[in-house]
Amino acid sequence: MAYHQGYGGQGSKHRGRGPLVPPAPDPHQLFDDTSAGFPHAQGTPGSGIDMGFNTLLADPMANVAVAYGSSIASQGKDIVHKEIHRFMSVNRLKYFFAVDTAYVTKKLALLLFPYAHQNWEVRYSRDTPLTPRQDINAPDLYIPSMAFITYILLAGIALGLQQRFSPEVLGMCASTAFVWVVIEVLALLLSLYLVTVQSDLTAFDLLAYSGYKYVGMILAVLGGLLFGSDGYYVALAWTSCALMYFLARSLRMKLHPSLVPDGMGHPRGAGRGQTYVTLGAAACQPLIVYWLTFHLVR
Repeated sequence: MAYHQGYGGQGSKHRGRGPLVPPAPDPHQLFDDTSAGFPHAQGTPGSGIDMGFNTLLADPMANVAVAYGSSIASQGKDIVHKEIHRFMSVNRLKYFFAVDTAYVTKKLALLLFPYAHQNWEVRYSRDTPLTPRQDINAPDLYIPSMAFITYILLAGIALGLQQRFSPEVLGMCASTAFVWVVIEVLALLLSLYLVTVQSDLTAFDLLAYSGYKYVGMILAVLGGLLFGSDGYYVALAWTSCALMYFLARSLRMKLHPSLVPDGMGHPRGAGRGQTYVTLGAAACQPLIVYWLTFHLVR
């Protein structure tokens, strides 16, 4: 029986054993599609992570551990805040920067011309001292801070005019001026402790009073730059005398003698410790001002 070649026979068998011809590639396709050669993923990795995280949150022990860790963190935060407020109260620090333009103007005039000022007592309101903007006798940290920055800038100008400017020298001037004030504050605190003088002075108060010397240092350096060595020594003498008078009158109103009685029933060291600390703090001002400014004027 004969078969047609199109439906069987040898021609049909020859075509069945031939290689399969792949389809013509798309000329616009950049890369071959190889996704068919790999089995499809049964699931995404993210789903497993989400399921594990949800399982962890659903665990009661995990919830207890998270709550316990949060309570420990909050307690540690409270302890840190208490220690910070113990040594440096933010509200107390804000008090020293409560100033305005009128106060700054009057206080600068008082620092340079303190001889005509009569009332040096710090005023209080319900056992709380008035802010600097309300009382010119109240110490502040705004003027010392701005004066310190101005002194550093002026020192840079003076060193530049003398062809001696360098970042290292300017940094040395800044660090030396700051360290001297810190040493002075520590010495005053130690003196008040040793002579058993009762006082409401704090470290911020002493830092403010010690920082007022920067105003005199600025004027001394300006006098030296504008009028030479003669102008420097004239400005140094004037500002030193004014600063000593200002500190002596201000600290006198803040320091109180000890009320610890001696064997005779009289206050022991009444007035002596106050006088020694006041005069010592005032007498050191010209020496420190000169030491920090003489090298800037030639």
